Amino acid sequence: MTPAAASTTRRTAPRTAARSTGAEQTRPRLLLVDGHSLAYRAFYALPVENFATSTGQPTNAVYGFTSMLINVLRDEEPTHLAVAFDVSRSTFRTEAYADYKATRLKSPDEFRGQVELVKEVLEALRVPVVEMDGYEADDVIATLTESAVAAGFEVLISTGDRDALQLVRETVTVLYPRKGVSDLLRMTPEVVEERYGVPPERYPDLAALVGETSDNLPGVPGVGPKTAAKWITTYDGLDGVIADADRIKGKAGESLRAHLDGVIRNRRLNALVRDLPLAVAPDDLVRRAWDREQVHTVFDGLEFRVLRDRLFATLESAEPETEAGFGVDGAVLLEDEVAPWLTEHATGRTGLHVAGQWARGTGDVTALALAGADGVAAWIDPTALTDGDERALAAWLADPAAPKVAHDVKGPSHALAARGWPLAGVVMDTALAAYLCRPDQRSYDLADLAVRHLKRELRAEGAGAQEAPAGDEQLALDAGDGPVGAEQHDRAAEHMVRALAINELADVLAAELETRGGTRLLRDVELPLVDVLARAERVGIAVDDDLLAELEGHFAERVALAQRQAHEVIGAEINLGSPKQLQTVLFDQLGMPKTKRTKTGYTTDADALAALYVKTEHPFLQHLLEHRDASRLRQTVEGLRKSVADDGRVHTTFQQMIAATGRLSSTDPNLQNIPIRTDEGRRIRAAFVVGRDGGGTTYESLLTADYSQIEMRIMAHLSGDEGLIAAFASGEDLHRYVGSRVFGVAPAEVTPDMRAKIKAMSYGLAYGLSAFGLSNQLKISTEEARGLMDDYFARFGGVRDYLHGVVEEARRVGYTETIMGRRRYLPDLTSDNRQRREMAERMALNAPIQGSAADIIKVAMLDLDRGLREQGLRSRLLLQVHDELVVEVAPGERERLEDLLRRTMAGAADLAVPLEVSVGAGRSWHEAGH
Repeated sequence: MTPAAASTTRRTAPRTAARSTGAEQTRPRLLLVDGHSLAYRAFYALPVENFATSTGQPTNAVYGFTSMLINVLRDEEPTHLAVAFDVSRSTFRTEAYADYKATRLKSPDEFRGQVELVKEVLEALRVPVVEMDGYEADDVIATLTESAVAAGFEVLISTGDRDALQLVRETVTVLYPRKGVSDLLRMTPEVVEERYGVPPERYPDLAALVGETSDNLPGVPGVGPKTAAKWITTYDGLDGVIADADRIKGKAGESLRAHLDGVIRNRRLNALVRDLPLAVAPDDLVRRAWDREQVHTVFDGLEFRVLRDRLFATLESAEPETEAGFGVDGAVLLEDEVAPWLTEHATGRTGLHVAGQWARGTGDVTALALAGADGVAAWIDPTALTDGDERALAAWLADPAAPKVAHDVKGPSHALAARGWPLAGVVMDTALAAYLCRPDQRSYDLADLAVRHLKRELRAEGAGAQEAPAGDEQLALDAGDGPVGAEQHDRAAEHMVRALAINELADVLAAELETRGGTRLLRDVELPLVDVLARAERVGIAVDDDLLAELEGHFAERVALAQRQAHEVIGAEINLGSPKQLQTVLFDQLGMPKTKRTKTGYTTDADALAALYVKTEHPFLQHLLEHRDASRLRQTVEGLRKSVADDGRVHTTFQQMIAATGRLSSTDPNLQNIPIRTDEGRRIRAAFVVGRDGGGTTYESLLTADYSQIEMRIMAHLSGDEGLIAAFASGEDLHRYVGSRVFGVAPAEVTPDMRAKIKAMSYGLAYGLSAFGLSNQLKISTEEARGLMDDYFARFGGVRDYLHGVVEEARRVGYTETIMGRRRYLPDLTSDNRQRREMAERMALNAPIQGSAADIIKVAMLDLDRGLREQGLRSRLLLQVHDELVVEVAPGERERLEDLLRRTMAGAADLAVPLEVSVGAGRSWHEAGH
């Protein structure tokens, strides 16, 4: 029998084929990376505005560097590895020449701190960092290169510093970035000579004559690379050029003789030190397995979800085969074998893995794998079931008394439902459990969780051999009595391994969840919510495609008009989406005040342009902002039209495991992102309409219900501030009441401007808003903003004490907690990096409030769903959008449904102030607004 191969990420030894010859490589390969050089290049290669964590930490340099490192490790597969860094700008070169690198600009604020983040990544990846005080990374690399070559290594040097070219030889190649850090040119001796006209060992001679602008080493005026290369070749190197300087004719010769001292100085400074007394030798730099747990911790903090997936997918060979697989004691169930297996083995908690496809509320099942509590597994092909087996399987799947554990079960539940097999009795979802344990993690892949928690790979033991050894007890895959091919065996074992892993993970994660206080949250909220969300996804929401088409045309006309008007203002046609062209118009042609500086000039992002328009009120900016707004709305409508299914409805996917605060998100398409604050945005909501079900029932209307000022009510509850509680109890407008207390006037005397300031501050405090931030938001001085905050806290001292206390408590215990016990762990609260620490403090302020709001509406959804079923109502929940629920009302159920909505939403939590619910109804989502 051919044993099943269950692993899709098999680990192998590092590559042994030499790139240069294609022959078998017998020598070790050492990769040396210039850390600071490539991090700096990555910083300028990737726009900083596109790479930042939710804590506000820029990550473009560390992202680009890490991406480059993954690519190089994948492509070159070195056996040994190190990254060198500069320790400081003060080196023996600056002591010899004070102006060395003196013209280099101060590192941008956004770059500072990212080198330390790069080092955190390297530590997690177990990559040695080598540096030496008083010397540059190039000197460290040169020393290790000489030692490695002498020891028989092949050496690869990844750097953006051309000084390293002097190290190139047959066994040493420089990987030099041509563009950013992703396109690397292999600088071999032949390439160096072709590009510079001299061999690598004479490149420093060339640089001494030509100079190096980045190092502030001026060359000989009027002498370029071609002339310098010609001299070096003619006079056998720089020493010959200097010795025969009097023989060189013309102005170039005169210039050389006038600047000989500078040339000699340049050559002395650009010579790399090759004999530093380093604490490590090449043999010490053997490539090591990374620390998987630390990789998760660091990548979670940096929010590198995609990059982590790439790391695990492409560099599995970096780890030795230390983790075991799973022994599979199971069978491919054939005709009339499913019912007996369920009776014998599915008597306790059973692991369930569903293979298939699912999207937008539907799907199909291609296979199921089960793992009983007794460790016996089974694989089922749904297309080969007899009628009796199908009835038995469907009954078991739908039985709430048959306990099951699954992984990320909402998607598979769609596939099962599409086949007519409703799923019940799921007592644990290992993905949800892992999310509650580590809400800031960005991936809950089953294979990774198995290695992380079980120290085992998702593969069947014995996988990879040509046939199963006789008497193999680790892989006992029974084929039954019928004909089962090797391919089916492989697929069956792969799926059964997943079912076995899910069952084992359930125990480990349940124990960890208990220690983290999340057991009740999983059992009572997140797990039952899966079914509620799945039904809402399958139902979808009806849309008026004719109206969407009309809106698409309308917004396209707005885009075209805004473009024409913008072009008329400047008298030229440009690409309004091109930052480079916009910079030329705004700052050169129109002479507008400069925005924030970037590598390519000055930023033209949305915030900067909006602020610039406030300052200048220039008509070009007015039309440009209109163009951007209309383009965004057109793209939204285009995306919606593409998402309409055959039933005329849009089926979004609700994500439970994205936001660390517990808030749900919506994707494919994102219906939580449909604009509501502008008239034009609300027109899109008008395209979401009441529809009919598959049985022909036409629904009566849409009903929307949302919480009024829920975050401020939670603030009042958590802080216990008597003044804020009294504000809600008064029945007055909250912000007018609070404004009257802060400004010392009667509520009727609170002006709209006063109310706006109080509203901005009240909500801002929950997000850690500073006096500087408040001043920017309200366009007032920092002093006025600080005074406003002082007056606020003087009247509402409980809020001040709560905000201070919640951060200090989180710093002490390491996490924040919602009303219902949802934790968010914030290790950056004790970080030495001020920016990261302050952002973590703002998150500590916000997480309990926003997280509690998320928990409350989840409970409301569960109570609403239960009420609908208990009362036998046909009305159905369609959407959850932040603090709002959208329900489709069946004929004759409007009053009962509204009463149910108000009761369930208001009763979802017992707070010190009542939860207030607003309800509206209409034929469209827009009409139902309130």
